[in-house]
Amino acid sequence: MSEPGLPVKDRFDPRKYREGIVYDVKHLRYFLAVANERSFTRGAERLNMAQPPLSRRIQEMEEELGARLFDREARPLALTAAGQLFYEQAIQVIQRAEQMRSTMTRFIASERSRFVIGLVPSMLYVRLPDTIRVFRERAPGVELSLLEMTSAEQIAALKEGRIDVGFGRMRFEDPSIQREILREEPLVAALAPNHPLAGGEYPIGLDAISALPLIVYPKEPRPSFADLVISMFGDIGVYPAEIIEVRELQTALVMAAAGEGVCLVPQSIQRMNRVDIAFRDLATSTTVPIILRHRLGDASQELNVLFAVFTDLYREWGLPIPFGLTRSK
Repeated sequence: MSEPGLPVKDRFDPRKYREGIVYDVKHLRYFLAVANERSFTRGAERLNMAQPPLSRRIQEMEEELGARLFDREARPLALTAAGQLFYEQAIQVIQRAEQMRSTMTRFIASERSRFVIGLVPSMLYVRLPDTIRVFRERAPGVELSLLEMTSAEQIAALKEGRIDVGFGRMRFEDPSIQREILREEPLVAALAPNHPLAGGEYPIGLDAISALPLIVYPKEPRPSFADLVISMFGDIGVYPAEIIEVRELQTALVMAAAGEGVCLVPQSIQRMNRVDIAFRDLATSTTVPIILRHRLGDASQELNVLFAVFTDLYREWGLPIPFGLTRSK
């Protein structure tokens, strides 16, 4: 049936139709950009391309279809009857292409193993980035994600299946969670560079620090690293003159650098190379653990790879290899 009211030169001629670029999604996007903008110039701008090549692509499509898609005499540019029909079909093809892409993305994601690690912020400075890099090299098909959370939050996340491994500092007892003590890390004092205690060649004692405002983190949830630090003073029978609670490590370091007090942090924080902070060793042997947590009985391939990575890297770094990482899983 012919298209009423349409000049013969603008009517669709199926005898001239050839399977070719009209099925190219990219060319359909060209056509839709011009149709939606009702202008070749604005269509080209929308596609971030020059106008002459866009016009040529549309002309090629019209030649293959054997019909004009646009009434170039109209102001603004208008679709012909054939162009309107083609527009409706093009929309359906593009939508279907997007559905296919989305479906394939979800399918590929579901086929790929996922491994989620929860960690406290200070873990980023204990060579964990090196560990993650090697893990990615050995398990390229695994989608690895990192989530920042406190030690207490990691317990709940492990039990609910939101993470597969947790790295923290606090010891928590839970019958469904197994922990591996990777090593003990010394604490150091962080102070402003011009603070009287910032200089000197000898380590400073907790009794000297107790006379200063003590900056602890995180403020919540509790118990946390803050409680661990405060308890260290109680162990030797001294108590800080003032305690300032802040939400996170970075805030504590900023306040220490500003001279608001002293903050006790893991030794590895010195890797930040901050020139606005002086770090001093402590006279007493004060350490905090580096703890790896996982669900009891977890024998996943991803966890075994992580254990093997730690074992090899600890051997390379000259560190004692934790027993829990070498036993059969």
